[in-house]
Amino acid sequence: MAMAMAAHHHSHLPSYLAAFAALFIAFTLAPPAAGDSLGQLCGTSGNYTANSTYQANIQRLAATLPRSASSSRTLFANATLGAVPDIVYALALCRGDTNASACGDCVTTAFQNVQQLCAYNKDATIFYDLCLLRFSNQNFLASPASGGSGTVLILMNTQNVSAPFKVFDAAVGVLLNATADYAADNSSKRFGTAVEGFQTFDSQNPTIYGLAQCTPDMAPAGCRSCLTGILQMRFKYFSGKQGGRILGLWCNYRYEQYPFFTGGPLLQLPEPPVGAPAPAPAAVNVTPPTAGGGTTGNKTGRVLAITLPIVAAILATVVICSCLWRRKKRKTPGKPSLPDSSNPEDIQSIDSLIIDLSTLRAATENFDEGNKLGEGGFGAVYKGILPDDQEIAVKRLSQSSRQGIEELKNELVLVAKLQHKNLVRLVGVCLEDHERLLVYEYMCNKSLDTILFDPEKRNELDWGKRFKIVNGIARGLQYLHEDSQVKIIHRDLKASNVLLDYDFNPKISDFGLARLFGSDQSQDVTNRVVGTYGYMAPEYAMRGNYSIKSDVFSFGVLILEIVTGKRNGGSYSSEEASDLLSLVWEHWTAGTLMEIMDSSLSSLSPRDQMLKCIHIGLLCVQDDPADRPMMSTVNVMLSSSTVTLQAPCRPAFCIQKDGVHSDMYSDVYRGASLSASRSPMSQNDVSISELEPR
Repeated sequence: MAMAMAAHHHSHLPSYLAAFAALFIAFTLAPPAAGDSLGQLCGTSGNYTANSTYQANIQRLAATLPRSASSSRTLFANATLGAVPDIVYALALCRGDTNASACGDCVTTAFQNVQQLCAYNKDATIFYDLCLLRFSNQNFLASPASGGSGTVLILMNTQNVSAPFKVFDAAVGVLLNATADYAADNSSKRFGTAVEGFQTFDSQNPTIYGLAQCTPDMAPAGCRSCLTGILQMRFKYFSGKQGGRILGLWCNYRYEQYPFFTGGPLLQLPEPPVGAPAPAPAAVNVTPPTAGGGTTGNKTGRVLAITLPIVAAILATVVICSCLWRRKKRKTPGKPSLPDSSNPEDIQSIDSLIIDLSTLRAATENFDEGNKLGEGGFGAVYKGILPDDQEIAVKRLSQSSRQGIEELKNELVLVAKLQHKNLVRLVGVCLEDHERLLVYEYMCNKSLDTILFDPEKRNELDWGKRFKIVNGIARGLQYLHEDSQVKIIHRDLKASNVLLDYDFNPKISDFGLARLFGSDQSQDVTNRVVGTYGYMAPEYAMRGNYSIKSDVFSFGVLILEIVTGKRNGGSYSSEEASDLLSLVWEHWTAGTLMEIMDSSLSSLSPRDQMLKCIHIGLLCVQDDPADRPMMSTVNVMLSSSTVTLQAPCRPAFCIQKDGVHSDMYSDVYRGASLSASRSPMSQNDVSISELEPR
């Protein structure tokens, strides 16, 4: 969903401009380590130094506050630690429909990322979809009125509604006011969700979903007052928009035309009558007052237009230098480096990621069995915690691993160059005492296939999560193909190589088989075909021809699996369909696509959006690579409601290998070892990747 960002402050003009500048820079310059935060605000109350008492207090809170919030029935915690001048006040709040585990993970991630985004800043706030966090040397806990409640983050769905906007806005007002009342008066969590259907003259009959929340320590009157203040702002920012949200420290709300919260709504609203008039908006001045009128505002805007890029460039330099300095701290003299490479810059980028074996032994409790996440043909994966409390997944390659040293070098060189929120992040590497260890960011929801194809767990993937996963994979592939400094063909995109974080944001993993292309290169040929049956493009599987369109084919298979919940190559009821692509095409031509949608999806799931995904999937698996869209085009199709999609032709049907295709999915997070009967090697030298970087 495309979002527009803005900031709002009820204070005097200089504070407002400072807050706006801080948010603007944070959004445009957030480094990859920022994860998937919605935004952050770095305060102006001073800085602390490395290894200071203030930093130690933050680290202690980072270890205790996530547990306090996740163990609380209200998913809320605040704390005070230390003495002036090193006292730290902190607050963490998780969304009311979040489970305890996800809450703790989110707050932990927030502590890690905000210290990078607001490096050595004594006052910092960060927002995520599932949680928010603030710590400060100022006692903002004493009174919400003095704690920055006027500073909010505004996220706007830029898509306009199809219904008459006055009718839609009126329905949104009814929904949000009712949700706010429920949160204030009927929930100890100060949390409410609601759904509302309404009729329009054009028979669109859309459904709207709403959420409202306050911190649970607020009295009902205070909660209602806080929500009323930010609800009034919707007239300026969200009129005629399909969705929007405003996030403040003490209260927040959101509405969309699709279900975005977990579980059923706490409140079901009746449909208003057709053409119900919109309520008269309250007189609200959401623009901070200025003493000099319009001229002063114009001058201020010109000053900002000049100074913001300069400040942004300075901060970008500081962030880059800080990242380099932190990486250098991990290196120690005498560590073994990786094998020689033809490109010294590649080795330099890898050497900067070297981590001591002793550090990883301590992080994993000497590779204790209790920390093992799973095991596959390459070896085992262990969960670990670094000294800075960062959670990691350590891939320990066995001596008999099918990932040879060339694939290892390839994966390291490529992943070290890639920085995108939808690509798994390489934290470090260790080559000591005959150990080959790859260290990745930890992904608490494991790989997509472990949930999507599990009869019970698949219920966790509602349509909102699935559509977010599809969009995230598409953005990650576009970065690899078109937006990164190097053009990369993944060659092994599949459900088990898509990892999910605590909020089900997808990250593409496993670059052991990836290939680097020149800027003017479009395709290549290999006599050693590698990848996974069921996801391989036909021109690659049969002739060894691969290009970015080979990845597009794999994405098409993946999107069809996500929508239907069926593996490509499974057993189906149709007598004619031998694979998923055949099954989908049969129902496409018969006009019965809804019959093959995943039965675990709610009947409230947006039918048009689901059908569009099937349509895009079929376009991606066309037989002729030239007929498959670029990933940038796919992203436009996914985000736009006005783009007309061409009709697909009969898709290419994947080559299946008897006795093999059903075993192509990695067992890393299932805790099962591969047996000898599951060898991925074929007689015609087609190999199957089982790598699971975490």
